[in-house]
Amino acid sequence: MHQPSVPPAGGEAAGRACSPQAWQGAARLRFHRDAGGITRHQGGATAPLKVQRAFLESEGRCQLPLLHTAGGLVGGDGLSLTAILEEGSRALLTSVAAQKVYGSVGRSRRSPEGAWASQRLRFALGPAADLEWLPQELVLYAGGLYEQSCRVELEPGASWLGAEVVRLGLTAADEDLGEGRWRSTLEIRRGGSGPVPGRWELVERLELGGEALSAAHGMAGQPVLGSLVWAAPERLDETRLGELLQACRADRDGLPGDMACGPLEQGLLARYRGPSSTAARHWFTRIWRRIRAVRGLAEPVLPRVWPFQEDPLADPLRAGSTRPGPSASAWATPEPGR
Repeated sequence: MHQPSVPPAGGEAAGRACSPQAWQGAARLRFHRDAGGITRHQGGATAPLKVQRAFLESEGRCQLPLLHTAGGLVGGDGLSLTAILEEGSRALLTSVAAQKVYGSVGRSRRSPEGAWASQRLRFALGPAADLEWLPQELVLYAGGLYEQSCRVELEPGASWLGAEVVRLGLTAADEDLGEGRWRSTLEIRRGGSGPVPGRWELVERLELGGEALSAAHGMAGQPVLGSLVWAAPERLDETRLGELLQACRADRDGLPGDMACGPLEQGLLARYRGPSSTAARHWFTRIWRRIRAVRGLAEPVLPRVWPFQEDPLADPLRAGSTRPGPSASAWATPEPGR
């Protein structure tokens, strides 16, 4: 059986300040599919990360929540997650609660510039493996500095679906990000471990802070940013992809904010900018359902740890409407189309 290797580290910011009391938690997981088609996991975590009890979905997918027991990140804290999926295995990884990043800019006389908190994600998927990475939102408090690097290595036929929702400032307390900053690097590469050279599916580097928080081509004063990426196991024909994108755009109906989605060479990219992390999560959950349906997989089972007050899948668009969404913005439009 093919054993995917751990992709090499890279792309992390240099010169990160780190206090002697900083947490450096890590989780390392491996998933394999048994003879009965059920995905099993092994591995563990070091504090403050903790692997929770797994839940088995009807199709044999392993749904596994991760808990950050420290209650949030401060400057210098670092988390890392490595997940290796062997051939044909299926998993859904999520988080038990929203991740909080507390302010560090101007909090210390010794380091008034603040210190970065960070998260490093490495996913290696073997042939026909399937990983859904759907953590709960990240809340970046005023003066918080946070960077995340995510690298995904895919063998032929593997599928990776990843989403993130970020709230910039504690808007419930009328607090914006201030002098804080958020950085994110996403690198998705398919193949390359054998004689056939691999190719980059997506390389994206984003940074928000300062003028970008108010600029029209940045956040335009909105506090919530969301991104969803699907690296599909194979290319969809033009008709199927067009129908999927049309359905995803219809799923924006009734949700506040600017939303856009478009095709990748092999998959799709969706972006949210607006006032509501709930709206972003609802839209992404509906897209998740659409992708499952296109692949002929079981209806998503919402993780028990998710805090939804209402079911984002229980909507009148469940059967598939073709009505265009009310709010689509060119700032986030992956070409071509919206």
